[in-house]
Amino acid sequence: MKIQDLLRKDVMLLDLQATEKTAVIEEMIKSLVDHGYVTDFETFKEGILAREALTSTGLGDGIAMPHSKNSAVKEATVLFAKSNKGVDYESLDGQPTDLFFMIAAPEGANDTHLAALAELSQYLMKDGFADKLRKVSSPDEVIALFDQASEKAEEPATVAPANESGDFLVAVTACTTGIAHTYMAQEALQKVAAEMGVGIKVETNGASGVGNKLTAEDIKKAKAVIIAADKAVEMDRFDGKALIKRPVADGIRKTEELINLALSGKAEVYKATNGGAVEENNEKLSLGAAFYKHLMSGVSQMLPFVIGGGIMIAISFLLDQGVPKDQLGHLGNYNGLSALFNQIGGAAFGFMVPVLAAYIAYSIAEKPGLVAGFVAGAIAKAGIAYGNIPVYKDLANKTPEQVQEILQALAKSQVSSGFLGALVGGFLAGGIVLLLRKYIKVPRSLEGVKSILLLPLLGVALTGFAMLAVNIPMSAINTALNDFLMSLSGTSAVILGLLVGGMMAVDMGGPVNKAAYTVGTLSLAESLTSGGSTVMAAVMAAGMVPPLAVFVATILFKNKFTEEERDSGITNIVMGLSFITEGAIPFGAADPARAIPSFIVGSALTGALVGLSGIKLMAPHGGIFVIGLTNNPILYLVYVLIGAVVSGILFGYLRKPLEK
Repeated sequence: MKIQDLLRKDVMLLDLQATEKTAVIEEMIKSLVDHGYVTDFETFKEGILAREALTSTGLGDGIAMPHSKNSAVKEATVLFAKSNKGVDYESLDGQPTDLFFMIAAPEGANDTHLAALAELSQYLMKDGFADKLRKVSSPDEVIALFDQASEKAEEPATVAPANESGDFLVAVTACTTGIAHTYMAQEALQKVAAEMGVGIKVETNGASGVGNKLTAEDIKKAKAVIIAADKAVEMDRFDGKALIKRPVADGIRKTEELINLALSGKAEVYKATNGGAVEENNEKLSLGAAFYKHLMSGVSQMLPFVIGGGIMIAISFLLDQGVPKDQLGHLGNYNGLSALFNQIGGAAFGFMVPVLAAYIAYSIAEKPGLVAGFVAGAIAKAGIAYGNIPVYKDLANKTPEQVQEILQALAKSQVSSGFLGALVGGFLAGGIVLLLRKYIKVPRSLEGVKSILLLPLLGVALTGFAMLAVNIPMSAINTALNDFLMSLSGTSAVILGLLVGGMMAVDMGGPVNKAAYTVGTLSLAESLTSGGSTVMAAVMAAGMVPPLAVFVATILFKNKFTEEERDSGITNIVMGLSFITEGAIPFGAADPARAIPSFIVGSALTGALVGLSGIKLMAPHGGIFVIGLTNNPILYLVYVLIGAVVSGILFGYLRKPLEK
C-alpha cells in the first residue's frame, strides 16, 4: 500500500494552532473525528497517549509520527499536519517539532499502520524532502510531493556492497513497539553507510516480525555488528564478533559515529555466555540499573489493569449507596448492576499481580520467561497448597458441617505472598529461564524445540517449586503480624491506629496490608452494636492515603514525573477516595526506596489521628462512599487529607528528577 492511499486531504492541518504536545494531539484527533475516520475521540486519544508513554514518537529533525491501532478507527488514515510555530513534542533531539503524521489504523487492519510507518520513514530520510513539506500551502501540494518522490524512488538496497577495502557491517534495529524508530534507524544506517562507501545489511525487528533477516554467511563476513535496539534481540548468533550495542535513537542520531566505531577495531568482542543478554553501550549494566529496567517493564504493563479495574470497583461502590447496615459487608455487590461493575473490575484486578511478575520475567529472559513469570505471579496472588491435603470425594453426601470443615482446611493450606511475592517471583522466573538458556545445549536442529518446549516446561516447573520458598516466609510474616495486632486490640487506640495505618502502606494489598485489614474487619464484627470500630476507621483512612499521596506528588512535583505518571496520578484520586490502595502500587514498585517509606509516614499519621479522635466506622470498605457511616465525617476527611499531603510532599521531595 502506498502512503498516498492513506493520506487524506480533507483532514490535513497546514497551520496547527496548538503549541503544546497534548493539545496538538487533540487538535489532530478532532480533525479525524470531525471527518468520520475516527468514531470516538477519547478512545483514540487513549491509544495515542499510551503509545507516547512508551517512547516519544517525536523522531527528531522536526518530525513526529503519533500512531495507534485502535477500535475507534473506522478507516485506515494518515493525517498530515504542520505547525508554523513549532511544538515542544519531547522529541529525541530535544528540538521543536513542526511536521506531524498521525496514523490511525483499525484493530483488524493487518498491520496497515506498520507498513505506512515504514514507507513514511523511507521518504522522510531523503535529503530535502522534509524541507519541501514545510513549504507546502495546500493538501494537493502534499499529495503531489509524495507522488513525485514515489516516481523517483528506487528500490532500496537491502544489502549495500562492501567497498574496495572489503569493509562490510551487519546491524539490527529494534524499538520497544517495533514501529517508527526501527525503520528510521534502518534507513539512517543504510544511507550513511552508502555515503561512507561501507557495505551494510540491516535487519529490522519490527512489530510485524523480523525483516531482512541476517544469515549466518552475512554475520561471518561482517567486520563488526551494530545493535541499535531498545529491546532484546537474538544475540547468540553474534558470538565471537566485534559488537556495539546502543539505543535505537543513536542509530538515527549518531549513525556515522556508530559506523566509525564499528570499523575502528575498538569494539569489544561479544561472548554468548550470558544466555543471550546484551551489554548496554558495551558496558555491563549496574545491578541497580538492571533491576530498575526490568521492574519498570513489569510496572508499565501492570498499570492499565490497576487503573481500569480500580475505577470499575469504585463505580460499584457509588452505585451501592443506601445499602442496609446489616449488609455493609456486601457493599459493591449488593445490587445487581453494582455487582457487575465489581466483578468486571475484580477480573481486571485479578490480572494485576500475575502481569507484574510476567513482564519482569519477560524483560529479563524474553518470551521463554513470560510463561514462567505468569506462573510466579499467579502463585503469589492465589497461593499454593502445602502439606498432605486429602482429596475429598462425594461432597454431595457430606453434611454442611463436614463441607465447612473441608473448606476451612483447604483455605488454611493456601499460602500466598501477594504483590511483594510477585516482585520476587518475576525476577526469580526470569533468572531461572536465563540459566536454562545458558546451560541447556541442544543441536542446532533442535533449537526450535528448546524455545517452544524445553524452556517453557522447565521454566514453569522450576519457578513453581521455587515459589514455595517465596510464599512460605511471606505467609509466616503475615500470620505473625495478625497475632501481634490482635494482641494489641485492648491497648491504646493511638498506638494501634499508628501501627495498622503504617501497615496499610507497606505493600498496598499484599500480606502486610491484608493483616492490618483483617484486624480491622474482625474488630468491626465485634463493634457494630456499639457504633462501629475505631480500628476499622484507621485502617480505611490510612489505606486511602497512598493513592491520594501519588496525586499530590504528581501535582506539586511535575518535573519529577513522566506524562504517563502524571495522568495516572489523576486516576489515583478516584482509587484513593474509593479505598483502593493498590492504585499506588506502580509508584511503589517503580521507586520502592522512596515511595513506600513516604506512604508509610502519611498513612501511619492518619491512622494515629483517627485513633486519637476516637472516630468509628461501621463499614468494611467503600472509602468516601461510606463516609456517612463514621461518627465524624468532616474530621475523618481532614485526617485523610493531612496524611495524603504529608506523604505526597515527602515522596515528591525524595524522588529524583527525570533524566533529560
